[in-house]
Amino acid sequence: MKKLLVLLIGLSGWGGEVRAQSSDRQTIIALQDSLVKLGGLMYNEPSEPERLKANFTFIKTFVSALKQPHSYSFPFDSLNMVSKLSAPDDRFRIFSWHIQLNDGSYLYYGTIQMNSPDGTLSMHALLDKTYEIESPETAITTASNWYGAQYYRIIPFKGDYLLLGWKGHTPHMTQKVIEVLQVSTAGVRMGKTVFDSENSRRNARMIYRYNRNASMYMEYDPAENRIVLDHLAPSDERYKGHYEEYGPDLTYDAWALKNGRLIHATDIQLLNLPDPNDNLYNDPHKPLDHPKSGIPIQ
Repeated sequence: MKKLLVLLIGLSGWGGEVRAQSSDRQTIIALQDSLVKLGGLMYNEPSEPERLKANFTFIKTFVSALKQPHSYSFPFDSLNMVSKLSAPDDRFRIFSWHIQLNDGSYLYYGTIQMNSPDGTLSMHALLDKTYEIESPETAITTASNWYGAQYYRIIPFKGDYLLLGWKGHTPHMTQKVIEVLQVSTAGVRMGKTVFDSENSRRNARMIYRYNRNASMYMEYDPAENRIVLDHLAPSDERYKGHYEEYGPDLTYDAWALKNGRLIHATDIQLLNLPDPNDNLYNDPHKPLDHPKSGIPIQ
Protein backbone atom coordinates (compact mmCIF):
# COMPACT_ATOMS: atom_id res chain seq x y z
CA MET A 1 0.00 0.00 0.00
CA LYS A 2 2.85 2.39 0.87
CA LYS A 3 4.57 1.62 -2.45
CA LEU A 4 1.34 2.37 -4.33
CA LEU A 5 0.95 5.67 -2.47
CA VAL A 6 4.53 6.67 -3.31
CA LEU A 7 3.95 5.78 -6.96
CA LEU A 8 0.77 7.85 -7.13
CA ILE A 9 2.52 10.84 -5.56
CA GLY A 10 5.35 10.47 -8.09
CA LEU A 11 2.92 10.33 -11.01
CA SER A 12 1.06 13.34 -9.66
CA GLY A 13 4.27 15.31 -9.47
CA TRP A 14 5.27 14.25 -12.98
CA GLY A 15 1.92 15.34 -14.32
CA GLY A 16 2.38 18.74 -12.70
CA GLU A 17 5.77 19.07 -14.41
CA VAL A 18 4.25 18.23 -17.80
CA ARG A 19 1.50 20.79 -17.26
CA ALA A 20 4.09 23.39 -16.26
CA GLN A 21 6.17 22.69 -19.38
CA SER A 22 3.04 22.89 -21.53
CA SER A 23 2.19 26.24 -19.95
CA ASP A 24 5.75 27.48 -20.55
CA ARG A 25 5.52 26.46 -24.19
CA GLN A 26 2.22 28.30 -24.68
CA THR A 27 3.81 31.40 -23.17
CA ILE A 28 6.73 31.14 -25.61
CA ILE A 29 4.37 30.65 -28.55
CA ALA A 30 2.47 33.82 -27.57
CA LEU A 31 5.74 35.73 -27.25
CA GLN A 32 6.90 34.38 -30.61
CA ASP A 33 3.75 35.77 -32.25
CA SER A 34 4.68 39.19 -30.89
CA LEU A 35 8.26 38.75 -32.11
CA VAL A 36 7.07 37.97 -35.65
CA LYS A 37 5.10 41.23 -35.77
CA LEU A 38 8.02 43.21 -34.37
CA GLY A 39 10.37 41.55 -36.87
CA GLY A 40 8.18 42.74 -39.72
CA LEU A 41 8.52 46.31 -38.45
CA MET A 42 12.29 45.94 -37.97
CA TYR A 43 12.79 45.09 -41.64
CA ASN A 44 9.92 46.83 -43.44
CA GLU A 45 9.18 50.06 -41.55
CA PRO A 46 10.42 53.01 -43.70
CA SER A 47 11.21 55.15 -40.64
CA GLU A 48 14.62 54.38 -39.10
CA PRO A 49 13.60 55.50 -35.57
CA GLU A 50 10.57 53.19 -35.76
CA ARG A 51 12.76 50.27 -36.92
CA LEU A 52 15.13 50.84 -34.00
CA LYS A 53 12.21 51.18 -31.58
CA ALA A 54 10.74 47.88 -32.83
CA ASN A 55 14.15 46.23 -32.46
CA PHE A 56 14.47 47.47 -28.87
CA THR A 57 11.09 45.95 -28.03
CA PHE A 58 12.05 42.80 -29.96
CA ILE A 59 15.14 42.32 -27.77
CA LYS A 60 13.16 42.68 -24.53
CA THR A 61 10.44 40.31 -25.76
CA PHE A 62 12.99 37.77 -26.99
CA VAL A 63 14.78 37.76 -23.63
CA SER A 64 11.41 37.19 -21.93
CA ALA A 65 10.84 34.18 -24.20
CA LEU A 66 14.31 32.78 -23.52
CA LYS A 67 13.75 33.17 -19.77
CA GLN A 68 10.89 30.67 -19.89
CA PRO A 69 11.94 27.29 -18.42
CA HIS A 70 13.35 24.87 -21.02
CA SER A 71 13.16 27.48 -23.79
CA TYR A 72 16.28 25.89 -25.31
CA SER A 73 14.12 23.11 -26.78
CA PHE A 74 11.79 25.60 -28.49
CA PRO A 75 12.79 26.07 -32.18
CA PHE A 76 11.56 29.66 -32.74
CA ASP A 77 11.02 28.54 -36.33
CA SER A 78 8.64 31.42 -37.10
CA LEU A 79 11.42 33.99 -36.64
CA ASN A 80 12.56 34.06 -40.26
CA MET A 81 14.32 37.38 -39.74
CA VAL A 82 16.72 35.79 -37.23
CA SER A 83 19.52 33.34 -38.00
CA LYS A 84 19.37 30.31 -35.67
CA LEU A 85 22.33 27.93 -35.48
CA SER A 86 22.76 25.03 -33.06
CA ALA A 87 26.23 23.77 -32.15
CA PRO A 88 26.92 20.30 -33.61
CA ASP A 89 27.33 18.92 -30.06
CA ASP A 90 24.20 20.80 -28.89
CA ARG A 91 26.10 22.73 -26.19
CA PHE A 92 24.55 26.03 -27.28
CA ARG A 93 22.82 27.83 -30.09
CA ILE A 94 23.43 31.24 -31.65
CA PHE A 95 20.81 33.79 -32.68
CA SER A 96 21.92 36.72 -34.84
CA TRP A 97 20.18 39.40 -36.89
CA HIS A 98 20.73 42.87 -38.32
CA ILE A 99 19.06 46.26 -38.69
CA GLN A 100 19.79 48.38 -41.75
CA LEU A 101 20.20 52.11 -41.20
CA ASN A 102 19.22 54.83 -43.63
CA ASP A 103 22.85 55.66 -44.43
CA GLY A 104 23.39 52.13 -45.78
CA SER A 105 25.28 50.80 -42.75
CA TYR A 106 24.11 48.02 -40.43
CA LEU A 107 23.79 47.21 -36.74
CA TYR A 108 24.08 43.62 -35.54
CA TYR A 109 22.46 41.87 -32.61
CA GLY A 110 22.79 38.39 -31.21
CA THR A 111 23.07 36.05 -28.28
CA ILE A 112 24.51 32.65 -27.47
CA GLN A 113 22.07 30.53 -25.46
CA MET A 114 23.67 27.71 -23.51
CA ASN A 115 21.97 24.33 -23.15
CA SER A 116 21.67 24.37 -19.36
CA PRO A 117 20.90 21.02 -17.61
CA ASP A 118 18.16 22.44 -15.39
CA GLY A 119 16.41 24.37 -18.18
CA THR A 120 17.14 27.82 -16.75
CA LEU A 121 18.42 30.64 -18.93
CA SER A 122 22.17 30.85 -19.46
CA MET A 123 23.29 33.10 -22.28
CA HIS A 124 26.00 35.45 -23.54
CA ALA A 125 24.63 38.61 -25.18
CA LEU A 126 26.62 39.64 -28.27
CA LEU A 127 27.26 43.40 -28.36
CA ASP A 128 28.24 44.82 -31.75
CA LYS A 129 31.37 46.98 -31.48
CA THR A 130 32.32 46.90 -35.16
CA TYR A 131 33.39 50.53 -35.35
CA GLU A 132 35.37 50.41 -32.11
CA ILE A 133 37.60 47.47 -33.08
CA GLU A 134 40.67 49.04 -34.68
CA SER A 135 42.17 45.91 -36.30
CA PRO A 136 39.37 43.34 -36.63
CA GLU A 137 41.51 40.86 -38.60
CA THR A 138 43.91 40.42 -35.68
CA ALA A 139 41.65 41.19 -32.68
CA ILE A 140 40.66 38.52 -30.18
CA THR A 141 37.23 39.63 -29.01
CA THR A 142 34.58 38.69 -26.48
CA ALA A 143 30.80 38.60 -26.41
CA SER A 144 30.77 42.21 -25.20
CA ASN A 145 33.25 43.29 -27.92
CA TRP A 146 31.77 41.60 -30.98
CA TYR A 147 32.64 42.09 -34.64
CA GLY A 148 28.96 41.77 -35.57
CA ALA A 149 27.73 39.49 -38.33
CA GLN A 150 24.71 37.40 -39.19
CA TYR A 151 25.90 33.80 -39.09
CA TYR A 152 24.64 31.15 -41.49
CA ARG A 153 26.90 28.14 -40.82
CA ILE A 154 28.57 26.56 -37.76
CA ILE A 155 31.28 23.89 -38.15
CA PRO A 156 32.96 21.75 -35.46
CA PHE A 157 36.67 22.53 -35.26
CA LYS A 158 38.95 20.66 -32.82
CA GLY A 159 36.89 21.47 -29.73
CA ASP A 160 36.10 24.95 -31.03
CA TYR A 161 33.64 26.09 -33.70
CA LEU A 162 33.97 27.88 -37.01
CA LEU A 163 31.33 30.43 -37.92
CA LEU A 164 30.60 31.68 -41.42
CA GLY A 165 28.86 35.03 -41.45
CA TRP A 166 27.40 37.67 -43.74
CA LYS A 167 28.08 41.29 -42.88
CA GLY A 168 26.45 44.10 -44.79
CA HIS A 169 28.75 46.98 -43.97
CA THR A 170 28.46 50.22 -45.98
CA PRO A 171 26.35 51.57 -48.86
CA HIS A 172 29.04 50.33 -51.26
CA MET A 173 30.64 47.28 -49.63
CA THR A 174 29.60 43.96 -48.11
CA GLN A 175 31.73 41.54 -46.09
CA LYS A 176 31.83 37.85 -45.29
CA VAL A 177 33.59 36.53 -42.21
CA ILE A 178 35.25 33.30 -41.06
CA GLU A 179 35.24 33.39 -37.26
CA VAL A 180 36.60 30.96 -34.65
CA LEU A 181 34.33 30.67 -31.61
CA GLN A 182 35.50 29.30 -28.25
CA VAL A 183 32.89 28.66 -25.55
CA SER A 184 33.87 27.72 -22.01
CA THR A 185 32.80 28.23 -18.41
CA ALA A 186 34.93 31.38 -18.45
CA GLY A 187 32.83 32.87 -21.24
CA VAL A 188 33.10 33.43 -24.98
CA ARG A 189 36.17 34.20 -27.08
CA MET A 190 35.98 35.00 -30.79
CA GLY A 191 39.00 34.93 -33.06
CA LYS A 192 42.03 32.66 -33.11
CA THR A 193 45.29 32.62 -35.11
CA VAL A 194 44.72 29.37 -37.02
CA PHE A 195 44.94 30.61 -40.62
CA ASP A 196 47.89 29.23 -42.58
CA SER A 197 48.66 31.27 -45.67
CA GLU A 198 51.40 33.63 -46.72
CA ASN A 199 49.44 36.76 -45.83
CA SER A 200 47.23 35.69 -42.94
CA ARG A 201 49.34 33.99 -40.25
CA ARG A 202 48.65 36.85 -37.82
CA ASN A 203 44.94 36.88 -38.58
CA ALA A 204 42.48 35.95 -35.85
CA ARG A 205 39.62 36.01 -38.37
CA MET A 206 39.24 36.31 -42.12
CA ILE A 207 37.24 39.22 -43.49
CA TYR A 208 36.38 39.32 -47.20
CA ARG A 209 35.28 42.68 -48.61
CA TYR A 210 33.55 43.15 -51.94
CA ASN A 211 31.12 45.30 -53.93
CA ARG A 212 27.67 45.46 -52.39
CA ASN A 213 26.00 44.50 -55.68
CA ALA A 214 28.16 41.38 -56.06
CA SER A 215 27.47 37.96 -54.55
CA MET A 216 30.23 35.93 -52.90
CA TYR A 217 30.06 32.16 -52.45
CA MET A 218 31.49 30.91 -49.16
CA GLU A 219 30.33 27.54 -47.85
CA TYR A 220 31.52 24.45 -46.00
CA ASP A 221 32.17 21.33 -48.08
CA PRO A 222 31.78 18.38 -45.68
CA ALA A 223 32.95 15.81 -48.25
CA GLU A 224 36.38 17.49 -48.46
CA ASN A 225 36.27 19.02 -44.94
CA ARG A 226 37.04 22.49 -46.24
CA ILE A 227 35.52 25.93 -46.68
CA VAL A 228 35.18 26.81 -50.37
CA LEU A 229 34.91 30.44 -51.46
CA ASP A 230 35.00 32.72 -54.46
CA HIS A 231 38.35 34.37 -55.09
CA LEU A 232 37.82 38.13 -55.00
CA ALA A 233 39.66 40.56 -57.26
CA PRO A 234 39.23 44.20 -58.35
CA SER A 235 37.40 44.88 -61.61
CA ASP A 236 40.57 46.65 -62.79
CA GLU A 237 44.13 46.73 -61.40
CA ARG A 238 43.68 50.47 -60.89
CA TYR A 239 41.23 49.63 -58.07
CA LYS A 240 43.50 47.31 -56.11
CA GLY A 241 42.82 47.89 -52.41
CA HIS A 242 39.49 49.63 -53.12
CA TYR A 243 37.30 46.78 -51.93
CA GLU A 244 34.04 48.35 -53.06
CA GLU A 245 35.32 47.50 -56.57
CA TYR A 246 36.03 43.81 -55.79
CA GLY A 247 34.01 40.80 -56.85
CA PRO A 248 34.38 37.10 -57.79
CA ASP A 249 36.80 36.43 -60.66
CA LEU A 250 35.40 32.94 -61.50
CA THR A 251 38.15 31.07 -59.63
CA TYR A 252 37.86 29.46 -56.20
CA ASP A 253 39.96 29.20 -53.06
CA ALA A 254 39.58 26.95 -50.03
CA TRP A 255 40.48 26.64 -46.36
CA ALA A 256 41.08 22.99 -45.46
CA LEU A 257 40.43 21.99 -41.83
CA LYS A 258 43.49 20.03 -40.67
CA ASN A 259 44.57 19.36 -37.08
CA GLY A 260 43.11 22.53 -35.66
CA ARG A 261 44.48 24.70 -38.45
CA LEU A 262 43.01 26.20 -41.63
CA ILE A 263 45.27 25.54 -44.61
CA HIS A 264 44.83 27.84 -47.59
CA ALA A 265 44.65 26.59 -51.19
CA THR A 266 44.16 28.71 -54.32
CA ASP A 267 42.61 28.07 -57.71
CA ILE A 268 40.95 24.82 -56.65
CA GLN A 269 38.86 22.71 -59.01
CA LEU A 270 35.20 22.35 -58.13
CA LEU A 271 33.15 19.38 -59.27
CA ASN A 272 29.40 19.06 -59.13
CA LEU A 273 28.77 16.46 -56.45
CA PRO A 274 26.09 13.79 -57.04
CA ASP A 275 22.70 14.82 -55.75
CA PRO A 276 19.68 12.60 -54.96
CA ASN A 277 17.56 14.91 -57.12
CA ASP A 278 19.68 14.31 -60.23
CA ASN A 279 17.29 11.61 -61.44
CA LEU A 280 14.48 14.16 -61.59
CA TYR A 281 16.15 15.88 -64.55
CA ASN A 282 16.50 14.70 -68.14
CA ASP A 283 19.96 13.84 -69.41
CA PRO A 284 20.47 15.62 -72.79
CA HIS A 285 22.85 12.80 -73.81
CA LYS A 286 20.05 10.24 -73.48
CA PRO A 287 17.27 11.31 -75.87
CA LEU A 288 15.17 8.24 -74.96
CA ASP A 289 14.72 9.75 -71.51
CA HIS A 290 13.05 12.83 -72.93
CA PRO A 291 9.26 13.12 -72.66
CA LYS A 292 7.39 12.70 -75.96
CA SER A 293 5.42 15.61 -77.34
CA GLY A 294 2.00 15.40 -78.95
CA ILE A 295 -1.22 13.62 -78.02
CA PRO A 296 -0.96 9.83 -77.70
CA ILE A 297 -3.19 7.86 -80.07
CA GLN A 298 -5.22 5.19 -78.41
